[in-house]
Amino acid sequence: MARVEHYDFGEIVVDGVRYGRDLIVGDRVIKPNWWRKEGHKLYLEDIVDVLEEYRPKVLVVGTGYYGYMSVQENLMRYAEERGIEVIAKPTSEAVEVFNRLLDRGVKVLGAFHLTC
Repeated sequence: MARVEHYDFGEIVVDGVRYGRDLIVGDRVIKPNWWRKEGHKLYLEDIVDVLEEYRPKVLVVGTGYYGYMSVQENLMRYAEERGIEVIAKPTSEAVEVFNRLLDRGVKVLGAFHLTC
């Protein structure tokens, strides 16, 4: 399982590997250098391919150091229709939630914005 060991502004460490760009994590780092249509908005099209492939029970969104990124309604509707719980929090809190769910054996996907 891919455990987040450390997070600070602009940097995250997953299983001993340091990343300096946004990323998506499941049972491994699925998308390093993850880009979105708009930097501070998370739309369905930014993550739908990973959601369909990975099929998590919970999507944890790290909304950035200051929490500026927002989850858009089209993604929330998609998740609700498929029974995926969405938890969106500033990235430091999201990392903690992600690791707790991982420890409990929940199939969780983390989408982490590292700055702002």
